Amino acid sequence: MKRPLNAYDRALIGLQDKILQLGEYVADQVDKALAALKAQDPDLARQVVEGDNFADDLDYNIEMAALDLISLQQPGGEDLRTLATVMRVGKELERVGDYAVNIAEIAERLASLGPYFKPLVDIPRMSDLARAMLRKSLQALLNRDMEAAREIVKADDAVDRLFEELYNELVGFMKKGAEYVDQASYLALVGRYLERIADHAVNIAEMVVYRETGQRRAFKDYQGPQKIVSPGWK
Repeated sequence: MKRPLNAYDRALIGLQDKILQLGEYVADQVDKALAALKAQDPDLARQVVEGDNFADDLDYNIEMAALDLISLQQPGGEDLRTLATVMRVGKELERVGDYAVNIAEIAERLASLGPYFKPLVDIPRMSDLARAMLRKSLQALLNRDMEAAREIVKADDAVDRLFEELYNELVGFMKKGAEYVDQASYLALVGRYLERIADHAVNIAEMVVYRETGQRRAFKDYQGPQKIVSPGWK
């Protein structure tokens, strides 16, 4: 028979529920940003930009609640790792929300530049993969599933390959003529932001392993494909 939950246990569960709420919210923000980009819909893009404060506020509330528990309860072992995980994952998700806003802002700009010079192919594919990775990392966190978490780092390779293909294709268009430069530059940035969203999903998956084992940087020895780093991008 399980012992009744005390106030501390309920607070921990509440924090984890808020993390999942934040995760669903930022995933929806990414969905909307990509829909705005595809449809060249500035009104939908503006909704994403204006919705960013909710994610920021929720992340702040999660962090403050976790710090309160640490200071009042002085947890150790698994409970302390859980609270550290909650705070770190909150920050990862907040950054994903920021990238959704970045994509939405680009969608606003691209809406004013006329029809795309080519159909969007690699960006929707990257988006599908990155969003699936994000949701799977949160599911692994909920289920405490280290095996699922380790699979996410492998999925990141496909996103990196698509980004490389997209980047090379867009550079090729920019070399053809000045009329392609503005659109191609913005689309390359969208690809970069999607690649970074996938990286944040990997970071969340890494925290799943940390929570269960205490091992930091669980994927540091994994060797994926070499990533493109364009000058000025960090």
